[in-house]
Amino acid sequence: MKTLTTIAKLEKTRDLEQLPFLLQIIENIEDGILILTETGEVVHCNASAYSICSQIEQLDSVNQNSITSLIRNLCELSSKNQTKNQTIWLEDIFVDESAMFRLRVRWLNLELTKQPYLLVTIENRYETLKNAALSEANKYHLTQREAEIWSLYRATSSYKQIANKLYITVNTVKKHIKNIRAKQQRFYVA
Repeated sequence: MKTLTTIAKLEKTRDLEQLPFLLQIIENIEDGILILTETGEVVHCNASAYSICSQIEQLDSVNQNSITSLIRNLCELSSKNQTKNQTIWLEDIFVDESAMFRLRVRWLNLELTKQPYLLVTIENRYETLKNAALSEANKYHLTQREAEIWSLYRATSSYKQIANKLYITVNTVKKHIKNIRAKQQRFYVA
């Protein structure tokens, strides 16, 4: 498998060149998208995937090839899997307290292509949780401070971690969480 730092330079296969609309959609997806052959060769990589893979490689200096080896493992697993319609592998990658990614792999069978491909989705879990928290902050009419606290809380930070990050006491965090829960409760009762 080619290294992830050279992904941006890879040429698309003829099969996928016939699908420019699909590739344009893939480029605009927030999650990282890799399209691989059954043997693990990268066919297409959107900008988000390239960015995420680079970020993981930089943050994970202990095991530089962690994402490359995970992708290689999932390709081996997929070749053994006969069901071509289901998610065949799911893996969470924890790099540090601010970087958590989820890899999902499934078969991509297109009638227009000659061979099946593997669709690898790399989701930035903290971004997903942060976006959900911001949406909930608007929904429940949280104050700016409550929104900050809720965002950190939804990103699985402990009360103590939230307090340290925002330079407040744990009791203040507890009070804000209690107020947030009350606003949520009023929203569902009304």
